[in-house]
Amino acid sequence: MVQAPAESLSAPRIAVVAIPEPDRLAATGNVLIAAGFTVHAASDGGSLAVELERNHAAVVLLDTALASEFIWEGTPVLLLVDLADDFDLARLEPWGIADYISRGAGAQELTHRVETLIGRARERRRIRAHAEFLRESLRNVSAAIRGTNSPQQMAGHLVRGFGESLGADHVWFTTFHDSRVPRISAQWCRPGFPRLPDSLGSYEDAARDLATSLWSEADVLAVADHQAEPTFPLTEGLHGWSELVSGRASVVVPVGDGDSALGIIWIAQVDAPREWTRAEIALIQHVAGNLAHSLIQGHLISAQVQVLQQLRELDKAKTDFLATVNHELRTPLTSITAYLDMIRDGAGGPVPAGIESMMEVISRNSNRLRRLIEDMLTVSQQDGSGHLNLKQVELGQVLRIVVAALRPLAESRNVVITGADSHEDVKIQADEAQLEQVFTNIVANAIKFTPDGGRISISVMLDPPGDGNPSAAVRITDTGVGIPEQEIGQVFTRFYRASNASSAAVPGSGLGLAIAHDIVRRHGGSLELASSLGAGTTVSVHLPVAGP
Repeated sequence: MVQAPAESLSAPRIAVVAIPEPDRLAATGNVLIAAGFTVHAASDGGSLAVELERNHAAVVLLDTALASEFIWEGTPVLLLVDLADDFDLARLEPWGIADYISRGAGAQELTHRVETLIGRARERRRIRAHAEFLRESLRNVSAAIRGTNSPQQMAGHLVRGFGESLGADHVWFTTFHDSRVPRISAQWCRPGFPRLPDSLGSYEDAARDLATSLWSEADVLAVADHQAEPTFPLTEGLHGWSELVSGRASVVVPVGDGDSALGIIWIAQVDAPREWTRAEIALIQHVAGNLAHSLIQGHLISAQVQVLQQLRELDKAKTDFLATVNHELRTPLTSITAYLDMIRDGAGGPVPAGIESMMEVISRNSNRLRRLIEDMLTVSQQDGSGHLNLKQVELGQVLRIVVAALRPLAESRNVVITGADSHEDVKIQADEAQLEQVFTNIVANAIKFTPDGGRISISVMLDPPGDGNPSAAVRITDTGVGIPEQEIGQVFTRFYRASNASSAAVPGSGLGLAIAHDIVRRHGGSLELASSLGAGTTVSVHLPVAGP
């Protein structure tokens, strides 16, 4: 047991006697000297102040003639009064004086009253010191509980802290079956004492009822001496469960939150009775409250960690699945397109006129399937390392390559693309292949959603210098169907398709803009979209010149 520092029994027994009459001053001093005190005499307020400053007095004997000149704090004062003078005893409280005695009291009574006064003062100091020591010890216990997210470690800090701070023989804690906290138990016992059972067993329902009853009343069940006090069936049950039939004193403390208890603490003293002070009970309840809060928070954090781990595992499984499916789909699709090209080239003989249109449908849908597979593969790769092969790239050249590849599609829809060849080249540090995919996705989207006879314009420029890091801007504007205003914020979400695209049966996977957005973000840039329903869309790509 860790103990608070005790007051030394060999401390000097110093008494200051303040009486204006020399004869009474000498007589009172002699009585205290005979009782073993060192006496310092004072006959007026000035000499009294000097003696109090020089000496750490155990007691002050003060005549009423000098009492009104001081406010007393700390040192106990025995006031010498003349009862015949009808002295107003109500004056003692504001003066801070502990007790009084008649001036004519005999030597034995005077000595007894002085010793009693000193003893009471010593006991008050001891109680205050113990309370402060206990408060500091249990403050450290609360800090240790709050310093971990492990419920079992919290329980260990609690039982060990209570046992060592309170000097108990046994401390036992358990939670009940409750969704708010994990099921744990912990115990501490003084060296040489046997361990208690690990669980409540058949007593758990009764223990829960007791804890819930105490929790609803914000109370604890403290028994100073089981042999002297009335029997409490529930605590007797605890004694039977623990086999501590000789246990003398105990405290049962509920651990709860909201309307019900979620656990119980039992602190036991085996061989001797014990008075549980109000300070001890209050501090025990305070720490129990900290424990309940920390257990609930720790349980929530643990659940969140588990969910996060499961999400990571699911994400990895999804990425692995996409990579596997892409590989398995690309292999047969390559064979299909290869044989289709061979048939159209006449490897199997002339193709009948009616079959040519069917093969065109097959070819078009094969290309759609190939693009979808490539998009899914890109998604799975972006969820992985995200490596960028950076080098100096001319944005104009990238755009010209993209427009040249997509111009046949635009012409088939009677859509005009302008601006790709009419601007000065801007050079940036980037991954050329990935930028090509960004602009391919954006321009292909613009073609797909622009009606026959529409226009697409492309521009490249340097953004005005802002934070000192120059950037390039590419803007692609179409005269297409636009996007509903309330859906603009969702178009960069994977597999999301605008409602007007779905209703018009425009083919697509909903991955193009999401992939473009991810690539631009990994380059340290931004992708913005402005659209007006029925009037067209502008996609702006901003990329740092110096690279990510």
